[in-house]
Amino acid sequence: MDLSVNEGEPGWVRALSRVVGAIDGLCRWSGHIVAIATLATVLFCFATVYLRYVMGQGLIWLQEAYVWTHVFVIVLGAGYTMMSGGFVRVDVFYSNWSNRRRAISDLVMTLLLLVPFLWVFGSGVWVFFSASYKADEGSLNPGGLPDYWVLKGALVGFIGLIALQGLAFVLRGVLVIAGHERFALQHAGHGADQNL
Repeated sequence: MDLSVNEGEPGWVRALSRVVGAIDGLCRWSGHIVAIATLATVLFCFATVYLRYVMGQGLIWLQEAYVWTHVFVIVLGAGYTMMSGGFVRVDVFYSNWSNRRRAISDLVMTLLLLVPFLWVFGSGVWVFFSASYKADEGSLNPGGLPDYWVLKGALVGFIGLIALQGLAFVLRGVLVIAGHERFALQHAGHGADQNL
């Protein structure tokens, strides 16, 4: 997808293009962080199993560390997954639609379904996170990881990344509806090697 700025286009198109590009850049960056966290999850899990079953020694903090990194993978990878079209979806109709019709669908569904979800879920997550932060919550297990609020704060990151990607969907929808089809996402039938 070409998000480069064309000087011949109206200023509002260039401005929206820059915003969408910045959001995609942030979500792409979070995807790289998630890749590292995935490797860390595997290494921590291997070390936990090896130490417990081969060496006969269990480390609670190490066991919790791989759970933490796994949580980070799931929640912080959501923005990248949304951007790249990686969520499970039924593309029976969507894949055959024109770019304009898909953009309208993405825009409307983002506003009707995603925004209310983020509002309700985000309100609950904020209470959950702030209570943990104020209490300086740590692990319930002796020898576990401190600062449990960091783990709960990952949910705040989830809300932020999904909200930003939802904004990018809306802005892309506006651009495509206005006739700038180069901004259309190509989620229908995308391959793993497709660079978005």
